[in-house]
This record gives sequence, structure tokens and C-alpha cells, in this order.
Amino acid sequence: MPANLTPQYQRAEEEYRRAQSPAERLEILERMLILIPKHKGTEKLQADLKTKLKETREELAVEKSAPKSIGKVYRFPRQGAGTVVIVGAPNSGKSRILKELTKAEPEVAPYPFTTREPLPGMMAWEDIVVQLVDTPPITEHQFEPALLNLVRTADLVLMAFDGSSDDAPEETVAAMQPLQQRHTYLAEKTGFDEDDFSRLLVKTRLVATRGGDESLADRLQFLQEITPLPFPVLTVEFDDADSREALRNEIVRSLELIRLYTKTPGKPADYSSPFTLPIGGTVEELASKIHRDLGEKVKSAKVWTFGNSDSRTVGKDHALQDRDLVELQT
Repeated sequence: MPANLTPQYQRAEEEYRRAQSPAERLEILERMLILIPKHKGTEKLQADLKTKLKETREELAVEKSAPKSIGKVYRFPRQGAGTVVIVGAPNSGKSRILKELTKAEPEVAPYPFTTREPLPGMMAWEDIVVQLVDTPPITEHQFEPALLNLVRTADLVLMAFDGSSDDAPEETVAAMQPLQQRHTYLAEKTGFDEDDFSRLLVKTRLVATRGGDESLADRLQFLQEITPLPFPVLTVEFDDADSREALRNEIVRSLELIRLYTKTPGKPADYSSPFTLPIGGTVEELASKIHRDLGEKVKSAKVWTFGNSDSRTVGKDHALQDRDLVELQT
């Protein structure tokens, strides 16, 4: 029997995935348990939620009684239209992705482990920016535990793959294993596995760097034979400007966003810095993104579709489209 989860529950689930502390996760889990539809199709998910709730309460109790940890913690303020985390094996081209698509200056060298700490940069695309974060390389025996939260809370993960290396297929599989051991799986879409709430799926794209190598197709085929990839493959040749721009476009497309401009009654429209929402985002969700209280007060909106000078009045549940101009009404 299908779960038929409501949009409200799905939004709470997304908040849970992004939560940074046990206290935040506890509050959201309690809300998810209230919001989840109560029928036979969700019985297992309800049980998983209750188990997760119990574990989080125990984790919070331990955290409160334990001495302050001195371990590394990587937290970057979320900026721009989305956060894209770049992972991969040593010398897979991770830092080159960041260098070519942003103004950041990571160390790029032909020897491994040049990236020792995560490094963010902002990628411009039309009238928005996207946050890219390069990370230390992952091997079967080397994984910085603090990276786990970066990956789990990302809007998109880019798994770098050196298209010129015969070792790339095995090294890429090895880079996935530490994540899987921690119940984090690179996938086509982000969400929790409905059959096992402990498994988090994170939206991923494989980026084959050095895409002009004549043996790239054979190496990708070998990778698929070792471990069938549940997510798309993108190819880039960084010495080709068109290829770099194509990768930039695919990253933004993979985020599945819409841009929304706002207007205050009686004043000109603001086209300088659009808000962004997932495709299918509603008037109410836009209002909540502007301010939480506004999301609770909004009743309707005037909407101008891009290229159309006539407005129409819609309800708060109306699904907006890319580049709509919106005037909220309370």
C-alpha cells in the first residue's frame, strides 16, 4: 500500500535531513510523527520514526552529559540557491571543478591529498549563485568523519571521476564505501529509504573529468559493471569553454529550482536577487522563505508570468513557475 505522504510531511523530512544537531532533529521528528498519514501503508515508517525518536533522545542525553568534543566540525553557512558538495578519490578532479566554476583558488596539483580542508566557492549562473564545496579525498581507509554531515545536508553531490585513469573505477567505488557504511547512499534523488529510515539517499551526479580521454567510455562501462550507478553521468573537459559551461548548466538543472521575483504593492518589482524554491514550490512556501510569519499570514498573491504584463490572483497553494513575479497578499 503506498504511503501517500503529504507535502507538509515531506517538507518536515527535508528539514530533518538538514538538521545540524540532535536537539533540532528531535523537534522535527516529533513534528513528522504528527504529520505522517496514519494508515497501513505507513505502519513501518511510523515504527522507524518512533525508533529514530528514541535514539535521538538518547543521543541528546549523551551529548548533554558528555564533555565538549574536540573533533573537527565542518559547517558552512548555506548561501545562494543551493549547496553542492564535491567528493571523490584522490586526484579525481574535485578541486579543478571548484577552480573552473568559481573564483575560489584551491590547490590543484598532480599529487594526491592536496585538499586537506573543505573549501567553498560561489558559482555564478545567470542571476543566481550556487555554493560549491570541495572536500578532502575519500579512500577505503581514509574518511574524515566530519564530512558526513556536509554530504548528508547537501542539495546535490558531485562525485568526481578521473576519466583518464584506469584506476578511477575501483577508486570511485572505494570512495562510496565509507559513506554507505554510515547509511548514506549516493542516488538519483534525495530522501529517506521508505523501507529503511536509517538509510539516507542523497541526490548525486558523477562528473567524469578529463572528458576528452579516448578511453573514458571504457572506464565508465567498467565502473557500471562493478557497481551500477543509480544516478546520471556528466562529462567535462576543462580545457574546453563550452564543456565547462555545459557542466555549469547541468549542475543548476540538477538542483531542480525555480527563480521567483517579488513585488511590494505600489512599488516596482525587485529583479535584483530572486528567491529560489524547488520546482513545484507554492505561494505559501515563497512567503515562508521570505519570513516564517509571512508564510502563516499569506492568503493569496498576484502573479505575473514571465513575459506577460497581465497579472492573475491565485491562492496560497498555487504552484509557481520559473521567473514568476509575485506580489503577496495577507
